[in-house]
Amino acid sequence: MDKIQDEIIEEFSVFDEWLDKYEYLIGLSETLPAIAPEHRTEQYLIEGCQSRVWIDARFEQGKVWFTADSDAIITKGIIALLIRVLSGRTPQEILSTDLYFIDAIGLSANLSPTRSNGLLAMIKQMKLYALAFASK
Repeated sequence: MDKIQDEIIEEFSVFDEWLDKYEYLIGLSETLPAIAPEHRTEQYLIEGCQSRVWIDARFEQGKVWFTADSDAIITKGIIALLIRVLSGRTPQEILSTDLYFIDAIGLSANLSPTRSNGLLAMIKQMKLYALAFASK
């Protein structure tokens, strides 16, 4: 997971301006694994996000796989980054990882307070899924 986080940091390091980083995030939104239409419901909606964000997870062969969607394109890019790092990992890996790329690329420093709260809510939900699967 550190390798993927380091790749993300390197990808963002080519941009000097945050507007360029936002454009890159918007492009990443297209890489987001599609969530099933039946999971775009209140049950999968993340509380605490300014925009609407749905996250689902499935547990297969000891690993957690995430899908998500959002009605905000920058948020879709952010969740695509989280999925890139966390999806396909064991519950314990997800629970114990330090998502250091968020600070390293300057994401947390350049988000509005409401979007920062949404980022934390997305991470919390992904870790809650991992915790639920770990207890099975």
